[in-house]
Amino acid sequence: MRRLPEVVAARWRWAGVERRAVRAGAEPERVFALAYAVVARWWEQALNWEREKVWTWRLHQVAGGNAGSDFEWWRIVGRDAVVFPEVVAVADALLDPGMAELVWVDSGAGRPQALPVDGLFCRRLGERVGREWLGPLAAADHGGPLIAWMGSVIRLRRTAGGPPGYDNDPWWLRREHRPVTMAGQLRVLGKEKRAPGSGTMWRTVVPPEQRMRIGSLIGSAEEQLLQLRGAQSGPTAEVARQLLQGLGHSAGLIEAAWKRTAVAAVNGGVPMEEVARWADMPAESLRTMLTAGRREDD
Repeated sequence: MRRLPEVVAARWRWAGVERRAVRAGAEPERVFALAYAVVARWWEQALNWEREKVWTWRLHQVAGGNAGSDFEWWRIVGRDAVVFPEVVAVADALLDPGMAELVWVDSGAGRPQALPVDGLFCRRLGERVGREWLGPLAAADHGGPLIAWMGSVIRLRRTAGGPPGYDNDPWWLRREHRPVTMAGQLRVLGKEKRAPGSGTMWRTVVPPEQRMRIGSLIGSAEEQLLQLRGAQSGPTAEVARQLLQGLGHSAGLIEAAWKRTAVAAVNGGVPMEEVARWADMPAESLRTMLTAGRREDD
């Protein structure tokens, strides 16, 4: 941690956030758990965020300067230390009555409306965690703990408190929102490495950051599609909007994973013609796409 003074500073800052939670009548442990779930979800998505540089730098510092070929292992064991400053910042923000007021404004206040992608709350939250560009990404994560917290804040305001229950308890963390434990992730990683024919050559020639990005894109697309299965009731226009936006988002994630896989295969030595045949596209079109893909990676 000597390489990361901001993590040490966040530890001291948490003491103040903890006192603030007590004054607000909230249990500090539950506040921390919710903030941690929000940031851990960002951590899983961050491999697809081209503008996210801080966490990658911190992770390499935790690993002694360079995670190297053990990037996946370090990304698991280093997560809690790397994201701790953002967890504290998010907890502090969620306890701020002014931030809750922004949620209420974004919801339309007394005239309910869908939460906007460019809403005041998510925009301000991005600024508080040092990422001005994060707002729209956080607002678009409809199945995550942050939107669930916002929904609880809105319900509480509209019902003037109402009877106590999990649906209007801002600090209630749903089971599906709880981050995967370090132990669970390490077990999965160990099984992948021990499995016969598990892709040793792929691991050898494809950088770990690229492998993680492909896996994260596929996982995000799968999660998005699963969420859409339960979004088929309600007014026709609203259901159509949710399905079309969700399917469009999933298609974009799958296309990004497809392109990164093709780039990785060619860079790993697979002939261009073979990759083009597998992708069912002309080799020249693939070559153009790969050139653009390399520029994006750079």
